[in-house]
Amino acid sequence: MIEYSKFTLNNGLRVIHHHDVSTPLVCMNILYDVGARDEDESKTGFAHLFEHLMFGGSVNIPSYDEPLQRVGGENNAFTTNDITNYYLTLPAANVETAFWLESDRMLSLAFSEKSLEVQRSVVIEEFKQRYLNQPYGDVWLLLKPLCYKVHPYKWNTIGKEIKHIEDATMQDVKSFFAKHYHPANAVMVLAGNIDLERVKVLSEKWFENIPEQHKAERNLPKEPQQTEARKLEVVRDVPQNAIYKAYHICNRFDEKYYCMDVVSDILSNGDSARLYNALVKEQKLFTEINAYLSGDFDEGLFVVSGKLSDDVSFETAEKAIDTELDKVKNLMLSDTELQKIKNKIESIHIFSETGVANKALNLATAELMGDANMVNTEINHYLNMTVEAINVAANLYITQNNSNTLYYKKQ
Repeated sequence: MIEYSKFTLNNGLRVIHHHDVSTPLVCMNILYDVGARDEDESKTGFAHLFEHLMFGGSVNIPSYDEPLQRVGGENNAFTTNDITNYYLTLPAANVETAFWLESDRMLSLAFSEKSLEVQRSVVIEEFKQRYLNQPYGDVWLLLKPLCYKVHPYKWNTIGKEIKHIEDATMQDVKSFFAKHYHPANAVMVLAGNIDLERVKVLSEKWFENIPEQHKAERNLPKEPQQTEARKLEVVRDVPQNAIYKAYHICNRFDEKYYCMDVVSDILSNGDSARLYNALVKEQKLFTEINAYLSGDFDEGLFVVSGKLSDDVSFETAEKAIDTELDKVKNLMLSDTELQKIKNKIESIHIFSETGVANKALNLATAELMGDANMVNTEINHYLNMTVEAINVAANLYITQNNSNTLYYKKQ
């Protein structure tokens, strides 16, 4: 159970506080309600570009990292399809430095041509290194547009293509910042050895003067229901053949999401899981195989991916995966087996609540999803789950007409 307090500043910034006296640290987590799904299709990669630009200095603070490091702090950030998240930890005695740094870049990020060029180069290099020049690096660049035809999940957070980042203008950047990086579009969490009154005082001192701005309405196109199987084959310079099968599922707020999460655990959580046992250990068709959810807020994907053993054909490998998926659709779990799965999920949930940084992120994400208290109640979706509910979800989504298959063939 994570205890917390919550208040909102006059400019719309939601602030959440979790008091933890067991640590000498404080984590400040600022989650902006903007991700790759909020980009224009002709100008992708901007949310990720901003993850970098936000460390390029603000009008009053030329270097973000230097003052933070001087007071013993460290920071990082990440971007997804749905969110952009910035977090830092530092000794509780120096917490005001965090308020100073984060408020200044929310209010007045420095838009210099030099910073844009530096971060543009960093992102382009990352695009090349991680997605184009690395074995299997372009899998999601291929799989996403295979799965999605309308919804903006059809491009990666890094962007649809390098050219979009190369062509980004200063006006493009300023417009994106003005639309998304403001108090009403953010959730700020303070977790650690700091009391609520001090959080209120410092929040009002450093953030209340940032002008209020209207939160843009999100009106994304809904992906049509898929009605026939899609397949794509590519040839690449990789050591092994690989196969990726993706199925559309519900959004993150649907009860069936949790059922499909359990399906992925049954298939692929550990060496005793069904896919590993049947296809790696017994039949030796794969050297590795996994099942997982994309975890997106909107309608996401259930994915099975595996690297084929030498001399195993794609046809044999795919048929073996389909056989195991058919088994899980007609799942006959005993109460003992289901309870074992629930126990594992509960232990993972408890572990995810260790450390102030994890608590801060979990609180921010839950609040953005509609209710900060989900950090305490979401586990009940798993603990109250039945085998019947799991079967219904699996049969609904794991169908041939809902499948997207990428055959990734070695040269």
